[in-house]
Amino acid sequence: MNWGTELWDQYDNLSAHTQKGIEFLDKYGNFVKERCAIELEYAGKLRRLVKNYQPKRKEEDEYQYTSCKAFRQLLQELGDFAGQREVVAENLQSNVVRELHLLAKELREERKQHLNEGAKQMAVLNSAIGSLDRARRAYERAARESERALEAFQRADADLNLSRAEVEKQKANMKLRSQACEDAKHEYADQLRKTNEAQRQHYEQRLPHVFKQLQDLDEKRIKHIKNFMLSSVEVERKVFPIIKQCLDGMEHAANSINEKEDTQLVIDRYKSGFVPPEDFPFEEQRAGADTTDAAAAHNHHAQLTVRGTVSGNRIKKRGGLLSIFSSNKKIVEACNSFKNNMSTDGKEDYSDLPPNQKKKKLQAKVHELNKQVAQEQAAMEGLMKMKGVYETNPTLGDPMTVEGQLNECCDKLKKLRAQLRKFEELLAEANSQVCAAPLNPAARTNGAAPPPQHPTSIGSNSGSLSRSASESSVSTGTGAGAGGGSVCGAGGRAAGGSPESGLGGELAAAHAEANGDHDNDHESDFDYYYEPDLQPLGYCKALYPFEANGTGSTMRMECGERLLVLETDAGDGWTRVRRQLTREEGFVPTTYIATTLYADAAH
Repeated sequence: MNWGTELWDQYDNLSAHTQKGIEFLDKYGNFVKERCAIELEYAGKLRRLVKNYQPKRKEEDEYQYTSCKAFRQLLQELGDFAGQREVVAENLQSNVVRELHLLAKELREERKQHLNEGAKQMAVLNSAIGSLDRARRAYERAARESERALEAFQRADADLNLSRAEVEKQKANMKLRSQACEDAKHEYADQLRKTNEAQRQHYEQRLPHVFKQLQDLDEKRIKHIKNFMLSSVEVERKVFPIIKQCLDGMEHAANSINEKEDTQLVIDRYKSGFVPPEDFPFEEQRAGADTTDAAAAHNHHAQLTVRGTVSGNRIKKRGGLLSIFSSNKKIVEACNSFKNNMSTDGKEDYSDLPPNQKKKKLQAKVHELNKQVAQEQAAMEGLMKMKGVYETNPTLGDPMTVEGQLNECCDKLKKLRAQLRKFEELLAEANSQVCAAPLNPAARTNGAAPPPQHPTSIGSNSGSLSRSASESSVSTGTGAGAGGGSVCGAGGRAAGGSPESGLGGELAAAHAEANGDHDNDHESDFDYYYEPDLQPLGYCKALYPFEANGTGSTMRMECGERLLVLETDAGDGWTRVRRQLTREEGFVPTTYIATTLYADAAH
């Protein structure tokens, strides 16, 4: 297949065809260029999407669940996927678009040269044809003149009236015109030969050579378009393994989601460790119950509306613990806010957290301190080895330069070990305070709670210690008191074995300072007095064990023990209770018990 032989007469069509081919090459280049722009825009939008859905700092706690972790991993894989689209765009730009632009420019220049060469050859042929046409016209003109001269000579020779000289003149003119005709004929024949030779060379050699160059140019264009398409496919194929890894990562992230694990995480995160309240008791109506209920309701109303101890003769102004806790409302509000919001901010010993959460935080703190201690020990061992090397070979360094670092490391290690012991003690204490799991519904009482015993059925006593007297004994500088943790409902660290003695001597000093103006008050003469047995207001169940502080005001109780409620919490964090069998009375932390009042149960 050769354009020179097959299309020898299609010069104009071949010229137009090659021009259209180069225009198509430009069109394909624009297509790849726009595709690169789309790939870059796609990658940019994917990256922006990934950035917009990255977890915020305030949402870090929520990303501990498997579904959230999977979503974060999916975002990471999608970011890598976007990076591969950028790689595709960059490779297409460098390997295809730029090469296409250079090729189109080169083909235009080559086509222009070939067309100029073809035009030059056409001009040579046209010049030869023009010379042939002029020689032919000259030969025709000489032949006509020779013929006319011959006719004139023949007429003169036949005419007897003409002289001999006139006849010779016509004869000479005839010979001259005949010679001129022969010369024109020879010139025409020579030009015809040259023109035919030029025409043969034009259509057999020169023009086919130009067409062959145009054919090579067009085939080169087509071949490069094929290569560019294959190169585009190869660019895509090269990123397929990484894109497949991204998709596999997304699939792995989706398969890592575990609903059971997330459910357990929710339990671990929000479990407080408290025990659900007991069932509401059944109160049997009997004779005299109205009077008893009325008295109990009156007593309960008085305790809720009057800050003091209600006795048969007087109302004693309450101070000490009540004044301390009632004045520090911000702490109570902060603790209540923690219970509602499960915030991570709190005290260093996590005493403001619920028992289960406190235990988790302490375990994490102990684990962190163990890691820090191990790191410091490793650093200390390294310094010791370095010091030994310096002592063995002083040329390597001065051992005294390591001494200061060793001392700092030793001091830091001592502090870390002290903190570790502290938090291990707190963790042991938290483990001892946390009771068993919540009550099994099948183990709970499926019936009416035993009705409260009438005071007369319990027996008479010489009297019971009133709340006022008990308060006085609590505030007598023994280091016992309602710690800040008891207000929050989690309990503080005990200085004397009681979880409620977290404030220690500071609380006693604050109480003494608050009551300093009343040291000489005659009211102190009535700090201790006795009154008849109080009517029980309800019953309670111990959620945690509690040890008495030995002052006579608090009472020891075991986890799960049932006690009678004599006086409810008046705002100081303590509830007065009585043990049914031994008739022992005292105060216990309100947050350590679950209380059920008879008046509330009746409703």
